[in-house]
Formats: sequence, structure tokens, C-alpha cells
Amino acid sequence: MLTIAPRRPDAHTVAVLAFDGMAPFELGVVVEVFGLHRPEVGDIPWYELRVCAEDPGRDLRVVGGFSLRAEHGLDVLSAADTVIVPGVADVHGAVSPALVSALRTAHARGARLVSICSGAFALAATGLLDGQRATTHWRYADLLTERHPAVRVDPEVLYVDNGGVLTSAGSAAGIDLCLYLVRADHGATVANTVARRFVVPPHREGGQAQFIEAAVRPVDGEDDGVARSMAWALDRLAGPLTVPALARAARMSERSYLRHFTRRNGTSPMRWVIAQRIAASLPLLEAGDGTVEQVSTAVGFDSPATYRHHFTRAMRTTPTAYRRAFARAA
Repeated sequence: MLTIAPRRPDAHTVAVLAFDGMAPFELGVVVEVFGLHRPEVGDIPWYELRVCAEDPGRDLRVVGGFSLRAEHGLDVLSAADTVIVPGVADVHGAVSPALVSALRTAHARGARLVSICSGAFALAATGLLDGQRATTHWRYADLLTERHPAVRVDPEVLYVDNGGVLTSAGSAAGIDLCLYLVRADHGATVANTVARRFVVPPHREGGQAQFIEAAVRPVDGEDDGVARSMAWALDRLAGPLTVPALARAARMSERSYLRHFTRRNGTSPMRWVIAQRIAASLPLLEAGDGTVEQVSTAVGFDSPATYRHHFTRAMRTTPTAYRRAFARAA
């Protein structure tokens, strides 16, 4: 049985917007990550979730033939530490002035603004994404560009972190972004624990492609070879890994392997390897054992400079700064 997280005065408050006509998946993701009691993460102050609506107390229709009622209004949303907009009712319509004002108020207070899928239209309406890179579901990317030309829309990625304003792609990418927020707040170990309860990978790089053809294709014998090569690589991250070696593990030619790997995973083999090595380095940095140079060697980078380059590009901070911030969180 799932239990709601108990209220704690020291908890980080997360407000999520509910609206008439919404789809339930994105809201459910936010509730699952931030609203459940999680004794498995120990005695750390978990989040306090508040579901908000422009007209609290009124029944809101939800796709699928049911309704829900939010207890809180936009005043509570604008006072939260993190504000999540899981979509908008109409991507072609105007965002209400009341919601725009609440989002701007929250941002001015220092709150973290987050969107999932079409929720990017609400954040864009505030003007806070002007001149910034952002993403949304690939099917809405052109429309977001048309309606908000000052926003640099990237339809190719899972999520984008602009510091205080974060956007993610369609539905399931919301899981990735929510886990990214948990990792930012509490470190990789806690995020991995939450991911295990979700039964999802603990970390997908934000720059990974949204659209992966193999996700909707039957897995054939050649694709099984790709999966075999990935498992083989994960057992050997500390050693040298090359495309020829991965192709041999998959029992494919290099050309065929590159084609099938990219189709299956939405990224190249070596970019995937780099992402796995960075992910493997996070708990080592948090543990505080060993120098950055030793960590880079332990996860297979050929030099500390290469490790720092790829780490900074993926995590938007340096390994040293990450350790300084997240060793305390861990």
C-alpha cells in the first residue's frame, strides 16, 4: 500500500498544477516522485507536495473519464520551492494571466520552475524562457517556436536545465527530469533508490534523443546483440571501450552495430559509454573517497582533463563543485 509523505516543517515544498482536461500520467509522475512516503531513503527531509489549481475546490475533468479536486490555489503554488507545470489545457490557447503572474512571482522568490511536455507553453508565456534553450514534446516543438520565437526550442533532447527554469519533453521524460531534480537535491544514491522503486534507469542524460525508433519496434536478433554489448560494457567501464570492441561483443560488423545501436538508444555508442561512466562516477564523488583524478581512472576516462570536460558538459558543473555540493547532500 502506498502512503503519503508525512508533513515536515523543514521539507522542500513542491507545487504541481492541475487543470481541467489534463492527462493523468504527468501528474501521477510528480505525485509518485515527490508525494510518497519514502522510508527507504532514510531520515532525510522529503518533499511536501501540494496539488494546486486556478480554481481550487472545483472538480477538474481528467482524460479517461474521471475527475479530481485540488485543495490549493495559485497563492500556494507561487509560494512553493519548486513549481511543476505538467502540461497546458490547449497548446493553441492563451495561458491565463493569473497563472503567468503566479509563475513569475514564484521565480522572483527564487523558486525552481519546471515543465513537463506542453507545460513549456506556460513557462514560455512568462517570458522567462526568452533567449534560453528549452524543450517540449517533439510534436509541439514547431508550434512553441512559432508562438514564442524568442525561445530557442530544442526538440531533440529529453530535458534542459537553465538553472532556475527547467523543461522536459513528452510524458516519460518527466520521470527523467523529476529524478534529475531529486539527484540535484539529495545526490545520486537517493535518486538511484527512487529510480529502483520506479523500476526505471536511474539516469538518462538530458541530451539523449527524444525519438528512438527501436522503442516501438519488436526486438530482433541483431538488437539483442546491442543489448548484450551494453551489458558487456557496463561490466567493463573502467577498461578501454571502443566501437570495434562493442561490435564484437554484439557479434555484428561495426557499420551494422552503429546503425542498430543508434536506432535502439537514440545516441551513439561512445556517447552512451561516456554517459554511463559519468553516472558511475557520481556516487564515488559523493562518497568523498579518492581524488578527482582517481575517480576518473576508476570509471575509465583516459585522463582527468577528459573526465572534467565530459562531466562539465553533461552535468553543467565541475566534478569538484559537484562533490562539494552533493557530499553534504549524500
